[in-house]
Parts: sequence; structure tokens; C-alpha cells
Amino acid sequence: MSKVVGGEVPMPKYFFHTRDHDTLYEDLEGVQLTDDQVAIQEAIAAAREICAEKLKYGHEIDGQVFEITTEDGVVIGTVPFRSVLKI
Repeated sequence: MSKVVGGEVPMPKYFFHTRDHDTLYEDLEGVQLTDDQVAIQEAIAAAREICAEKLKYGHEIDGQVFEITTEDGVVIGTVPFRSVLKI
């Protein structure tokens, strides 16, 4: 939960865990963003960057998904990497 500090409510923190098939790689740092929608847009942008690198080096893009969670561990959305490609 966010606490009021100096009269301001801090922005919520989001975590972008990466699931690669059956393996979950946890984001231990997270990032503060204004709201859920901004967090989902950030995940989409990050997935595009990762896909671009994978394509550049001939790596497969299959099965990787961002799982976006709040500080409380609530999943607010998922972004499959393949879903951000426009081919």
C-alpha cells in the first residue's frame, strides 16, 4: 500500500516478471509508474525492444510473456512477446 509522505501519495510500484515457458524470472527491482495502463504500455514497449534484439541475432521468439504485478503481487496484465510483433 502507498503511504502519504509529505502530503503526496507516491506512485505505485510495478514489477515486470518474465515467464519463458515454465520458468519465471522475477523482477526484483520494479519501477514506479502512475497507473496500471501506463505499466502495461511500458511492458509492451519493453517487449518490442527485446523482440527486436532477438530478431537481430536470429533468436526465437516463442513462449516469453511479461507478467505485470503490483507491489502486492496482484497480476494486472500479461504481455506475450509475440503479441507485440506486427509482421
